[in-house]
Amino acid sequence: MKLFRAVSIAIIFTTLVACATGNGIRNPFGRPSPTADLPTPRAVFTHAPDPNSALNNFFAALKLSDYVSMYAILSDASRAAITQEDFSKLYNDTLNKMTATSFDFSAGEPSKSPSAAQVAFNITYHTALAGDLSRDMSVNLVFESGTWRIQWTPTLILPELADGNVLARDCSAPARGDIFDRTGQPLVSTTEVVAIGVNTADVNFNNLTGLTDALWRLTGVNPEILADQIVSAGPGWYIAVGTASNEEARELISRGFSGLVFTDYTSRYYAAGGLAAQLTGYTLFISPENIDSYKRRGYCGDERVGNDGIESSLESTLAGEHGGSLYIASPSGQIITRIGQVEAKPASSVYLTINKKLQANAERAIAGFTGAVVVIERDTGRILAMASSPTYDPNLFDPQNPNNSLIADLFNDQSRPLVNRAAQGQYPLGSVFKVITMAAGMESGLYLPESTYECQYDFTEISGQVLHDWTWDHCQERLRTGRECNSSDSTPSGLLTLQEGLMRSCNPYFYHIGLDLFRNERGSDIANMARAFGLGAPTGIDLIEEEAGQILDPNEELAATNQAIGQGDVLVTPLQVARFMAAIGNGGTLYRPQILEKIVNADGTITDAFAPEAVSMLPIQPDRLVALQQAMGWVITSSRGTANFRIGNLSWAAAGKTGSAQNDVGATSHAWFAGYTYANIPGVPDIAVAVILENAGEGSDYAAPVFRRMLESYFLGSPQTLFWFESNFGITKTPTPFGGIPTNTPKP
Repeated sequence: MKLFRAVSIAIIFTTLVACATGNGIRNPFGRPSPTADLPTPRAVFTHAPDPNSALNNFFAALKLSDYVSMYAILSDASRAAITQEDFSKLYNDTLNKMTATSFDFSAGEPSKSPSAAQVAFNITYHTALAGDLSRDMSVNLVFESGTWRIQWTPTLILPELADGNVLARDCSAPARGDIFDRTGQPLVSTTEVVAIGVNTADVNFNNLTGLTDALWRLTGVNPEILADQIVSAGPGWYIAVGTASNEEARELISRGFSGLVFTDYTSRYYAAGGLAAQLTGYTLFISPENIDSYKRRGYCGDERVGNDGIESSLESTLAGEHGGSLYIASPSGQIITRIGQVEAKPASSVYLTINKKLQANAERAIAGFTGAVVVIERDTGRILAMASSPTYDPNLFDPQNPNNSLIADLFNDQSRPLVNRAAQGQYPLGSVFKVITMAAGMESGLYLPESTYECQYDFTEISGQVLHDWTWDHCQERLRTGRECNSSDSTPSGLLTLQEGLMRSCNPYFYHIGLDLFRNERGSDIANMARAFGLGAPTGIDLIEEEAGQILDPNEELAATNQAIGQGDVLVTPLQVARFMAAIGNGGTLYRPQILEKIVNADGTITDAFAPEAVSMLPIQPDRLVALQQAMGWVITSSRGTANFRIGNLSWAAAGKTGSAQNDVGATSHAWFAGYTYANIPGVPDIAVAVILENAGEGSDYAAPVFRRMLESYFLGSPQTLFWFESNFGITKTPTPFGGIPTNTPKP
């Protein structure tokens, strides 16, 4: 009732004033009506907003680091005392030094008169250095221009900042943790390193092959390309090569090669020119736009931090906990009191599931190609190797590295070496997809392993469409070169069972299955089977980025037939393919791919250990899965199998599927091979492997030999047989001039 009387009196008083003057009135917030020119009557202050709303808005803006909005809430006198730029800088610098990650704020009931108010409030800063800093304070406000404004001083940040006092901090950062492979071999460490280059004026060209071979084995630089650069540069040029550890560089020096240039420095070292670079990522100095965020978390600001891959996703593990003290200092810099302290805690090291030696062999196996290789433990989902080509050297990101100038070339490279094609590359799967179509056909109940189909050059079951078998393409190529179509790879396969259809990779048979299912109102069967095999969705691998690929339900007959052979709108990643190949080989269990083995703290204690995680089972009956496995075995072992010519004499029991996937019209096909082993060697887990080589040609010609090399590298420790297009490991067969010195021979 009292409030009602006060409001009524104010309205009456205001109305009388307005009537007496004949002019308009001001609204409750002090903004004049179009005809108003009189001061606002004091009675209007009864309607003024709550002073707490100004305070709440002020701290809401602080949560967003919106210093401009905060400054707008200050009184005229406060803004006259400090510029907006200095105000923003003071707040930002103080919160950075405080390492305030967040804060809580609460205000009491205001004490006010019509033109002034005071509000008691509590603010608790949550900091990395000092824990929770809680302060009870009060703030004065004035009513100006129709709203409440804050009379601000630095003590509203902390009471201790009176009389020009400032916040001061010292900071200590622990050494960054290392990244190891599964056996404890270092992939990434902080150590003394050596940048290596070549002074072309001092090179002994009589031993150029030995020099480039040694540098290839140490840094991964292609020996043909390097030799060509040295020869074509002429004398007096410096050619950046790579980075090595101190120990590795000393061994190279001892071999007496002339022309080498060595530069020592201490850095984050990525072994062998950056093994598994797309997995490990790299570090950079904190960027200006991120400096505040890192300082609030306790960083000193001059550290290098993870920018990609494991370095980024496990930043807090590898960085450890920063330490330091927080002080109040006088304007002259004299320490008054310490208000917080925390000791730095050593970083932990990370062990990946990767096998360093196998990873190196995988990267060398596809060097010169564009593509990827994934090697996965068949029965656990652990990633043993994940290679993407072209790759890059993370050591180049250190400004101390004299070869740092190559960074520009890296970012201008149209082949995008920073992309991890193994997990982010999305490709049509081609004929490898036929294992899924075979599974869907059998599970539909319409097909048995022994169901037959006449496999000819052409598929004409869709009106107005003629689709071809791969043997037809081979026949056309032979005719173009004046030969007859009489070889086993250029004549139709004839009558085939379903298993033989997979072995021969007969396109018409699988076109027929896709069309038959679609016409029997089972058009989604193949897509659903593909999804159950893990396609069209992320695998769930942690710590690295991955793409989902694409599996769509076909909406017409031609789309259904194209999908059945892995073409059309089918997109997959090599990681997904290796994963489902492992599931086929292990009896049907689809695992989440695992890249992190364990985390070990500075005293050697394992703080986290990670185990395989089964996600689902393939929806295929055991006897049908056995039929699928048997047919995939024939791909390699049968004289009619599409991979037999290249890898039919493997020393280990294996099964797989070739694929040649069309991407762009007129472009050379992507070469695929994917499979698994069932060697059953005690103490040596079986593996699954997926290989994709972009625009390389036939999967049997190019990807299958890479599959063999990965098996040799895994079971025997190193490659044993040359690719059919090599004269030596890493060297193509093409003859080279200049006294036998290798040159930049185009790679397949």
